[in-house]
Amino acid sequence: MSQRTRDTPDVDQTADRTDGYAPLRSYAAIGDGRTVALIARDGRIDWLPIPSMDSPPVFASILDAEDGGHLALRPVDLDAHVEREYLPGTNVLVTTWTTDTGRCTVTDAMVTGVAGRLPWAEIGRCVQGVEGTVELEWAVVPGTLLNTAEPKRLDTVNGSVIGVDGVTIAIVEKGFDPVHEDGPRFSGRFSTAEGSKHILTIVGTLDEPIFLPEPELTMQGIDRTIENWSTWSKEFDYDGPWADAVQRSALALKLLIFSPTGAIAAAPTTSLPEDRTGGKNWDYRFAWVRDLSYTVHALDRFGLREETHAAVSWVMRTIAKHDDGMPIFYTLEGEVSNEVQERDVPGWNGIGPVTEGNRASDQLQLGVWGDVFEIMRQYVRQGNVLDRKTAAVLEGLADDACKQWEKADAGMWELQETQHYTASKMGCWQALDAAIELHDNGQIQGSRDKWDENRGLIRDWVSEHGWNEELGAYTMYPDTDALDTSVLLHAMSGFDRGPRMESTIEAIQAKLQHGPLVYRYSGLEDEESPFVACSFWLAAALACTGRVDDATALMDEMVDQANDVGLFSEMLSAVDGDFMGNLPQGLSHLALIQAALTIEELSGA
Repeated sequence: MSQRTRDTPDVDQTADRTDGYAPLRSYAAIGDGRTVALIARDGRIDWLPIPSMDSPPVFASILDAEDGGHLALRPVDLDAHVEREYLPGTNVLVTTWTTDTGRCTVTDAMVTGVAGRLPWAEIGRCVQGVEGTVELEWAVVPGTLLNTAEPKRLDTVNGSVIGVDGVTIAIVEKGFDPVHEDGPRFSGRFSTAEGSKHILTIVGTLDEPIFLPEPELTMQGIDRTIENWSTWSKEFDYDGPWADAVQRSALALKLLIFSPTGAIAAAPTTSLPEDRTGGKNWDYRFAWVRDLSYTVHALDRFGLREETHAAVSWVMRTIAKHDDGMPIFYTLEGEVSNEVQERDVPGWNGIGPVTEGNRASDQLQLGVWGDVFEIMRQYVRQGNVLDRKTAAVLEGLADDACKQWEKADAGMWELQETQHYTASKMGCWQALDAAIELHDNGQIQGSRDKWDENRGLIRDWVSEHGWNEELGAYTMYPDTDALDTSVLLHAMSGFDRGPRMESTIEAIQAKLQHGPLVYRYSGLEDEESPFVACSFWLAAALACTGRVDDATALMDEMVDQANDVGLFSEMLSAVDGDFMGNLPQGLSHLALIQAALTIEELSGA
């Protein structure tokens, strides 16, 4: 039952929360190129790892309402009206609160420096009075690092700080007096007036001394952060259909780029459930090669050179470094990790488990070969040149694809049951098709004839074993009537845009589509929610097979499924449209961009 009472200033249970948990649809994201914070509509920051996205979260009440920790800031009036938006072209969030007595705004930013991200994590929360007066309350309540550490207050000559294991948190404020201290918890109330300005700064480091900025410097830092984001967005080149959604998706992807290495996280969160029954809760704070491939294509299309080069260089350097096959993802630092630890916390709305780490990295997923080669094909198509070491790695990978494609694998969906998944074979075809193009363009050397021979063998295999004549569709694997939406990706790859793909699309619409929403593959209706990216893949595939009007209609419906600030999670509930899964989800935003670009290209828009 929703709570509407508040015993102390640092308790923040509002009508939008159930047992302390906000709907996942309520979250906006801010970030600095290293970590990401999630802010609910009621002004509470419920997620913030320090110093990096994949660090243990100091503030994690999204997974543990009682002990996870949060940063609260909102009017005392529980009936206050809230509106919010990102400042245009930025990841800086502005929330407007209106009460019976006045109106104020809260500007939230992860502050960046003169030359990029700061060497520490810094959140600035600037409150400005617009008219009348508004009484607000705030709280800094550190968490337990998912029940692995106890926060403590450390009193020093330069003020009190919070210590949680190796993380140090400092609070710098202007106009937030009086401060109520309760051990490591800090809270208080203050009132705005027309033209007033208050600032709350949260600074964090890991195993480092902590810098305490002057409040005025944080105010300047917020202005600089707005300018930095705006400057980045000016380089963004897209004026086609759904331009606002495409730009917001690009900005969401920018939040997921881990600037220290150039890696791109799939999402900045862990263990947000894919369904209310629980069990499917995964850590997505890793760099999937597949997601990086789609990101490079999008960023290239938008003329964003630095991120593209950093991502391409990172993935090829990382593959060469390990030289032990083709992992499907790496840590943000470029390492391979299978370690998984389950944490003793309840999870969002009590739906567990909560885990740190991911065991899937040693799976064989043949589609990754296609992803890697598509990255490099797009990079070269943009007028760039491959170095000799990169070329040698690609030549070896193309030879490896010729050996691997006949094997059963885990498929795109990281399934425990290995099968000869049709989409995986199509991915190997895509890899060899790109390798031949790179060879013909003088970018790589190697066994072109062998690659061409195997490209043909894969097409023959899919034609014979991946096609179900009775069903009239490409199936998930041979001798089944199960459908798999990842096959739709290969309308975009060019494997098939003819009658068979058209018929497969119709089968997927009949069996897997629920309104605008689409399930990943057959049999999931009772296990999880529809997958956001699948709807955008369907829209793109419709365009690829000539159904541009249908593609446009589906895009219009799906763009409207975003939350109030334009973000998507991994999944949407088929029952009520609620967000499910980790967020903001890179693949969802990538698929939106892919679909928009595909429809624009094929419609001549």
